[in-house]
Amino acid sequence: MYYITETERLEDPRLQIYTELSETQLFHCREPHRGLFIAESPKVIERALNAGYKPVSMLMDSRQVKGEGAGVLERIKVMGGDPIPVYMAEEAVLRNLTGFPLTRGCLCAMERRELPPVEETIREATRICILEEVVNPTNVGAIFRSAAALGMDAVLLTHGCADPLYRRAVRVSMGTVFQIPWTFLGDRRDPGWPHPGMEMLRGLGFRTAAMALKKDSVSISDPGLMTEPRLAVVLGTEGDGLAEETITACDYTVMIPMFHGVDSLNVAAASAVAFWELRNRK
Repeated sequence: MYYITETERLEDPRLQIYTELSETQLFHCREPHRGLFIAESPKVIERALNAGYKPVSMLMDSRQVKGEGAGVLERIKVMGGDPIPVYMAEEAVLRNLTGFPLTRGCLCAMERRELPPVEETIREATRICILEEVVNPTNVGAIFRSAAALGMDAVLLTHGCADPLYRRAVRVSMGTVFQIPWTFLGDRRDPGWPHPGMEMLRGLGFRTAAMALKKDSVSISDPGLMTEPRLAVVLGTEGDGLAEETITACDYTVMIPMFHGVDSLNVAAASAVAFWELRNRK
């Protein structure tokens, strides 16, 4: 259920989570309970609802009541629990509130969920992606979108990565962060990567493929890669790429052939090529 309340005030304290709180503040704003994240646009919000995330409130362009946001409101209308507030304003007011136009005129604050253990996340997977210290939310979102579209079954991230539920990551992913299983490796005190993470993956039957530019790299079209029953594609941070320790620990070092003197691709672009070429073809 929901109820609509109109607002015109920049200083409205009820809108603080949309207008003032940083991603870190949203993450910690309900401690000791799990924090919040912001989903933007009706399609993304619907994908979050489909995945079972619980809305806390919404901020909408008043035109969306009978526009693209109508479907979201219908979904929330039949949900159980206490009614949530839907803050409504004219487009010009929202632009002043947020400083920019809302994508499709909708924002939704939602509760985070407890992340599953690594073993549960990849139990049924045959192709997974591991992100090592990918710090840009735009890249994380783009990688998730490619992973969902091009045959990856799950994504694992080190704790130095941007959070997939950061607003920009969610928006760039087009909500695919809610469609593909993911979790973090280890914790911030004990990252667990590359060790003992590598050993855990091998114990579950995975072979690991480091995407790196090395003289001893195999081509991404190498037949041996295609026949691996379970394969983890490992991608590194923007700029420096994977840590040398990680590359050494992987079973394969894999390179995408380049032309015209280009030596590398952006990590998001490289991920799309790797996912398509290394997908499970069975």
